[in-house]
Amino acid sequence: QLQLVESGGGLVQAGDSLRLSCAVSGRTFGNYHMAWFRQAPGRERVFVAAISNRPVGSTFYASSVKGRFTISRDSTKNTVILQMNSLKPEDTAAYTCAAGALFTTATKDYRYWGQGTQVTVSS
Repeated sequence: QLQLVESGGGLVQAGDSLRLSCAVSGRTFGNYHMAWFRQAPGRERVFVAAISNRPVGSTFYASSVKGRFTISRDSTKNTVILQMNSLKPEDTAAYTCAAGALFTTATKDYRYWGQGTQVTVSS
């Protein structure tokens, strides 16, 4: 079993930055590809960014966040980071990290999920 705990959400203004963290415990962190998803009220959960374990550090982003968000992983701390810059009101959502055996954008391919952290961007 893998446990994921997110932190770093909050209320910010448009144009601000936030750094989300996902602490991973329970199994070998390096065995898993990691991703962030988000879900706005009344909408489906959607893919935000993913980072692979092999080759280490390959990344992929949703077009809506590419160039503004950066995903990274720190194997010494078993942590995945989502650095979010130039935030927009449409980025408002609950952000959740996930771990899985496949490097994909599909929700169904990620087996382990955190509880999520709320990000609210005011205009």
